[in-house]
Amino acid sequence: MPKVILNHGAGGELMQEFLVKHVTNHFPKMDADVPLDSMDDSAVVDDVVFTIDGHTVKPLFFPGGDIGKLSVAGTVNDISVMGATPIALACSAVIEEGLDMDVVDRVFDSMGKTAAGCGVPIATGDTKVVGPGAVDQMFISTSAIGKRSALLDSDLAKAEEYRKVDHRWCTDSNVRPGDAIIVSGYMGDHGVALLSFREGYGFDTELESDVAPLNKMIAEGLKAGGIVAMKDPTRGGLANTLNEWCSKSHIGMEIDSSAIPVREGVANACDMLGIDPLSIGNEGKCVIGVVPEMAEEVVKALRRTHEGRDAAIIGHAVDGVERVVLRTEVGGRRILEAPAGDPVPRIC
Repeated sequence: MPKVILNHGAGGELMQEFLVKHVTNHFPKMDADVPLDSMDDSAVVDDVVFTIDGHTVKPLFFPGGDIGKLSVAGTVNDISVMGATPIALACSAVIEEGLDMDVVDRVFDSMGKTAAGCGVPIATGDTKVVGPGAVDQMFISTSAIGKRSALLDSDLAKAEEYRKVDHRWCTDSNVRPGDAIIVSGYMGDHGVALLSFREGYGFDTELESDVAPLNKMIAEGLKAGGIVAMKDPTRGGLANTLNEWCSKSHIGMEIDSSAIPVREGVANACDMLGIDPLSIGNEGKCVIGVVPEMAEEVVKALRRTHEGRDAAIIGHAVDGVERVVLRTEVGGRRILEAPAGDPVPRIC
């Protein structure tokens, strides 16, 4: 009899197949602006944006962040990339009996400070304690609701000046040939920093997770205008995000590999381990699709923020086969496949 494996929750093609065959097909269909079966980062029902996230990261504390900061940032970002303003969070914690109380205080203090910093309060929650071995120290689930950003209509109106926009939210299916593809910064920082710290590899002592709420940075991008799609490249990394957009938008992509920001320490670590840095999860980055006429303005707006200071245009959507083609530095071309799952387990 088939069994669940780690890659069924790792964000790649195996997870998508698992969700469709064994999870979402059991749920009733619903009429929504962005329904569950669209598999976007959030659902939209009667203009209410809603999402939920589970966090099982190991270890609880890592360079640049911890499970508390991660749980707030990840859920705020899932709301924000839809073109929505997050209003409030809910938190559910399952804690292993015997965990030091100091660890509990550190985690929830980090959650509170991160929520205060991004302006999204934690409004409600639930806490359970289970016996030793029932969970690994602490698992946290966070959900959030949001409302349509006041900036989104003007953003899409600027996009409409150049081409028809088929959806009133920033969905995965809204990318069209010619649209520019932007990343807000370096890829692979979170996964490699956490892997190095957890396994003691010591690739680069300065590597830190990029975990951060992006709602304020995204608001600046929307002010510039012309954004039609956004996604945070978490599990499965940039490779998974771009392939999802190709599949859902029925377009191809031409990406310049030399334009993708990747730190030398991340690239070296991935070379040693045989891992593609573009398939590793990020927790403080955003991938943005924007009409080409507004791409430079969006990049300038992002670079004015701390979180988007390394933003770059990495390529464009094109007509043709639903695949991502990377142009290499030596003038070659290769297909960037969607990963089966994130090569680094338990990073979020």
